Amino acid sequence: MEPEELRARARAWVVVDPDAATRAAVSAMLDRDDVDALREHFSETLTFGTGGMRGTVGPGTARMNQRMVLWVSAALADVVQARVPEARRRGVVLAYDARTDSRAFAEASARVLAAAGLPVFLADQALPTPILAWAVPALGAAAGGIVTASHNPPADNGFKVFWETGAQIVSPVDTEVQARMAERAGPIEPPPLAALGDLVRPWPADLLDRYHAEIQALRVHPEARARVAYTPVHGVGGAPVRRALATAGHEVRVVAAQAEPDGSFPTVPFPNPEEPGVMDGVVALAEAMGADVAIANDPDADRCAVAVPGRDGFTVLSGNQLGVLLVDDLLASAPVRPDDLVVSTIVSTAMTRRIAAAHGVRYAEVLTGFKWIATLALAHEAAGGRFRFGFEESIGYSAGSVVRDKDGVSTALLVADLAGHLAARGETLEGRLEALYRRHGLHVGRQRSLRLPGTEGRARIDAAMARLRASRPDELAGRPVAAVRDLAARRLVRADGVEEDLDLPASDVVAFDLADGSRVLVRPSGTEPKIKVYLEVVEGVPADVSLASAREAAEQVLDRLEAAVLALAGLP
Repeated sequence: MEPEELRARARAWVVVDPDAATRAAVSAMLDRDDVDALREHFSETLTFGTGGMRGTVGPGTARMNQRMVLWVSAALADVVQARVPEARRRGVVLAYDARTDSRAFAEASARVLAAAGLPVFLADQALPTPILAWAVPALGAAAGGIVTASHNPPADNGFKVFWETGAQIVSPVDTEVQARMAERAGPIEPPPLAALGDLVRPWPADLLDRYHAEIQALRVHPEARARVAYTPVHGVGGAPVRRALATAGHEVRVVAAQAEPDGSFPTVPFPNPEEPGVMDGVVALAEAMGADVAIANDPDADRCAVAVPGRDGFTVLSGNQLGVLLVDDLLASAPVRPDDLVVSTIVSTAMTRRIAAAHGVRYAEVLTGFKWIATLALAHEAAGGRFRFGFEESIGYSAGSVVRDKDGVSTALLVADLAGHLAARGETLEGRLEALYRRHGLHVGRQRSLRLPGTEGRARIDAAMARLRASRPDELAGRPVAAVRDLAARRLVRADGVEEDLDLPASDVVAFDLADGSRVLVRPSGTEPKIKVYLEVVEGVPADVSLASAREAAEQVLDRLEAAVLALAGLP
């Protein structure tokens, strides 16, 4: 973008920005003609990703700020009223997490929506994302929104939108919101909250009680009692998770330094339980108290991470490992029907398919993003089937039809129940996982991300994907390739040349399915300048072979497989 265009965008921003601080910051950039700063803040405009937008807080179109919240809220008001019957009667539900600007942003959104004639149920406390997702259909609302940046760094914030079903918005709703934003260039000046009367009202007093009653009904081991070490990682999961576990009779101790909501996340550099070191505190607490399981949520409590005791101390499970443990337990512990459905994503473990088949239920894969799991679950139920469980490898899980998004609160309850159930039988989560590997094959996965920033990086990513699409390797790392899937073209080509259509939305993904069940998937990140490689090796484990030695062998195959696919893509 040329400097003069940047200056014009910044001058237009100063006219419409309602926040004196961010308005002054942009004016200062213009006064000193800081083109580099203007480019950083105005060369792009935040767009909708997974059901909403997210970015660093600051001035300009490339940042999250009050103007962006007003902007997206006005567009959402237009789309909701155009698409949802009786939207003006049903209203919109709003919530926020504990980040620094979250409540102020939520109040700004409430002002816009109410000024547009939509009643707003505005939470009076910071809450987890899954509770907002649940509250939308529970209140019969037309839509919902929550101000959150989930597990992003402290400097970030965002706005995530849910439709009347309680699931995140998908196309064409998200593209319509984006289009309505593009049509609005002028100031958005809603009245203050006090002037809107009962158009903005608090959540009903009994709403959280109803949520907790419904997640308690998900339990398949109501007799279980476990010793649990827990951390909300300075997020909003603390109160609801402690309540859920205490109601169920579990003994819970919380990492004191991380117990209270704090948007600065003082004890962790990056508040994501998947990041190295983030679970060190809860693991130390678990070891000290002799816990059956250690549990962590991310800051908005839609994700759940777990560490389990074993022969060598506590081990943090991968998202795939916890997913297959929960799938198998839920299917084994309650009656199943042939139309029961388990859903996972294309980059999550293929072991789920084998477990679902062993229990005689249906299995489906969807694109990455929990909105696709919820969308399929709703369609399956509309056709008369029953959705049992969905998960993605990035530690997101949802059981049954209570929450139409990933829910770290109910997942924590189910994990504690399973740990307590096994402990009462003299078993462990580690032992149960090993038994699944013996039964269904050892599945060892890995993700590799290559960061390639800038225009040159984008060109390298595009070239790598083009090379992969053009290739038809007979083998990778010495293992025969059974099929290649190009999700952009929605085509699968088998080793014998036979082609099939893929029943998935188009997406920039190339996958190599190996004859032994192993697989490799490659895709660019939708939010960062990265190309991501997902690998999984499947090995049968004879009774006379230890799982440790089988895993070591599988890791060596992963190394060779990773090197082979990167070479095929022309990447280092």
